[in-house]
Amino acid sequence: MARKKREKISVAKEIDGIEERLESCRNSLEEVDYRLRKDELTEEGRKSLEKEKNSLTNKMSRYEKELKSLRHENRKNAMVSFALFFLVVLIYYCWTM
Repeated sequence: MARKKREKISVAKEIDGIEERLESCRNSLEEVDYRLRKDELTEEGRKSLEKEKNSLTNKMSRYEKELKSLRHENRKNAMVSFALFFLVVLIYYCWTM
């Protein structure tokens, strides 16, 4: 199901969406880090924030991997587009000779 939904949007829009989610995770991680440093927390509160920090770090790692994969796919698509454009120009040039 997720794959079908993913195929319906462009790679560039997917990249933008993941970059937004990654930025959101970074902001949340900064907030959690700040609270861990500045707030006086109970042991339970500290463990909860540490757990949230680990969760955010794992999410960011997954988003970064997916972003790397999408950027590679985007470069591949750009190369195919350029090759097709070059082929059309070459055919047009040969046709007009």
